[in-house]
This record gives sequence, C-alpha cells and structure tokens, in this order.
Amino acid sequence: MNRINQLFKIQYPIVQAGMIWCSGWELASAVSNAGGLGLIGSGSMYPDVLKTHIQKCKKATSKPFGVNVPLLYPNIEEHIKTIIEEKVPIVFSSAGNPKTWTSILKAEGIKVVHVVSNVKFALKSAEAGVDAIVAEGFEAGGHNGREETTTLCLIPMVRNAIDIPLIAAGGIASGAAMAAMFCLGADGVQVGSRFAATQESSAHQNFKERIIHTPEGDTQLTLKELTPVRLIKNEFYAQVEAAYQSGATKEQLAQLLGRGRAKKGMFEGDMVEGELEIGQVSGLIKEIVPAAQVVEEMMKEFEEVKSNFTSLSF
Repeated sequence: MNRINQLFKIQYPIVQAGMIWCSGWELASAVSNAGGLGLIGSGSMYPDVLKTHIQKCKKATSKPFGVNVPLLYPNIEEHIKTIIEEKVPIVFSSAGNPKTWTSILKAEGIKVVHVVSNVKFALKSAEAGVDAIVAEGFEAGGHNGREETTTLCLIPMVRNAIDIPLIAAGGIASGAAMAAMFCLGADGVQVGSRFAATQESSAHQNFKERIIHTPEGDTQLTLKELTPVRLIKNEFYAQVEAAYQSGATKEQLAQLLGRGRAKKGMFEGDMVEGELEIGQVSGLIKEIVPAAQVVEEMMKEFEEVKSNFTSLSF
C-alpha cells in the first residue's frame, strides 16, 4: 500500500496545499471527500476563525483532513492549542523550526509533516521526528525557497537523503506530473495552484479568473530580502521591480509591501495593488472546476501514464 495513503488513511496520495486565503473548510472538506487530503490554511486566520473552520470541516467530511501551520505565525500557541483541542489528526508545518512543536503534537497522536525547500532542512525535519516531508520546488507559488532549486532536481536529492515518506510539491497540477514525481522517488504529491482555482477555494473570484488567464512566464519569484514569494506580475509587482531598480533597501521594500497585501489581492480581489501568489503551473490551468474533478482527473491521467510506461520500448 502507498505510504502516504497508509499514513493519512486516505484513498489517493494527493494533498491539497494549505494556502493562505484559498484553503478554507469548504476546499479542505471537498478534497478529503474526493479521496485526497484536504488542508485548512491557518496562516491567514485568527485563532477563533481557525476553530470555526475546523468545526465546519468536521461537519462537512467524515474523512481525514489537516491544518497547515506556518510556525512563524504570531498566534502559533493558540493555533496549536485549538488543533489539539479539536483533535485534528494531521498537521503540516512550514516556515520555522520543526523541533519546536513536532514532539508536542505527536504526543497527542497527531501526524506531523514539515515543508522544506532543500536537503539540509529535510534532514533537520527528519531528525525532529516528523512523519513525512513535503519537498517544495522553485516552481511553487507563494513563499518559496531561497535556493531556487526546481522540483525535478529537489525530489531525488531529498529522496537520497531521507527514508521517511516524501511528498513532492511545486509545479504539479496533473496526473502526468504526479507520475513524474513518483518516478523520482516521491510517495505522494501536494497540489496548490490547481486547487486555488476551484469552485470551493475561498479565494476571490477575480483571483481565480486571473489564475486561469495567467500565461507562461507571467509569475516571478521576488522579495528574497524579506521572504521569497512567487507572484503574478501586476501593478504591485511593477512597483517592487521599480524599487529594486532604484536601489531600495530591505526596509523600503518592507514598507512597500506593507500589511495585508496578500489579503487585498487574493481574498478581496484587488488585481492591481494586491499580492497575487501563484505557481508557474498556472500557465496550464484554463478553467475553474470543482475540487473533486481535479482529484478525479489527476488520478485518471496518473493511471493512464502508468499504463503507457509498461508499453514503452526502445
């Protein structure tokens, strides 16, 4: 049996990424009901909001789901408390030291997965006792690794370094890409951008429409002096580029970014001044569909690719 299916007690080794402003209870429950693993993205939620989303998700699905927790979140203690009290079975942590909370969560019977972008932190995560690792390549949307290592290169390097279950992320929106990751040593995949543009995503409709009309080359990793983030090129991105051209300092870049920029774009629908976080694979996404359809189509294509491999000859 697939190690990810067994670990999470799910039907398909497809994890929906816990994206800020996109991954509420509706998306998480829809993916879990379709046989994957849905994640609530807690990074954009106040503690009381997270609790509400967890409770609604429990009512919407009887299947396993999890919560993605950025460890640098200011109310992290309250989020962890809520997760334990609500008996959430799975936590995906990111953006911080996994040693801080892994043992506490595991003591409560919670499965812990940590997101990394290089081999160094994959090893540190394994040492911290996590149950699995997400290795996320440079193609991914949102906050990203400074090394700019692509998924194609990252997955085999991490696979060679660790023995625990490995989930590939970054640039995966199809069954063919999923099959490629399995060939490289992954046990499952985490999918973000494709689920951001689904009917159940909590993102603003303007953002969903922008995703499906984003051509190849229209995203860029930037703001590495603060926290690297992949954005769609819009007026805000142009302002960031202009700031670089004028020799802006780290402090000036932080001032330009301000607060609530991602919410303004992704949740409130401001396509001009908002921060629009999405992956390079957006160039392949052409329609807004139900989350269950994404899971179904990915698995169908995955099985077709597997069959084609058996008939290959050279």
